[in-house]
Amino acid sequence: MLNRCWLPCFAIVLCLGVAVAQDQAPKAKDQAPDISGAWTGTWGIYSPAQGTTPPKNICKQLDAKVEYKNGAWLATFEGDCGRPYKYSIKMEGRQVGKVVLFKGTTDLGEKDGGVFDWIGRANEKEFVGFFTSGYLTGTFNLSRPN
Repeated sequence: MLNRCWLPCFAIVLCLGVAVAQDQAPKAKDQAPDISGAWTGTWGIYSPAQGTTPPKNICKQLDAKVEYKNGAWLATFEGDCGRPYKYSIKMEGRQVGKVVLFKGTTDLGEKDGGVFDWIGRANEKEFVGFFTSGYLTGTFNLSRPN
């Protein structure tokens, strides 16, 4: 009688062990979003102290081209904000789920506001971020051109 009880108990424990082992198998990593290519949108000055006030001084157009090169993303931002501008910026990024999170510091020169720190997030359809310098804070919002 004792042998008959052990056999079903052993089968149950074996099945539970297999189920737990399968549940602990490594999960497949999300595929990195394709953020290379053309982007377009706006950027503007924003005051965090006035959180409900929309960004001011939205400039005419912000176009960007993003490419992955030598282990980092390189973005070229171009537009017009009282005068034409064009900046090439190396972006440090890491994949988190189905997005890429960015951060960086770049010196745009004294004429363009000096050193800026920024953070951003991009997926295949949207590239958004926040920037700050010794003088300004602001946001940018880009999407794929139509």
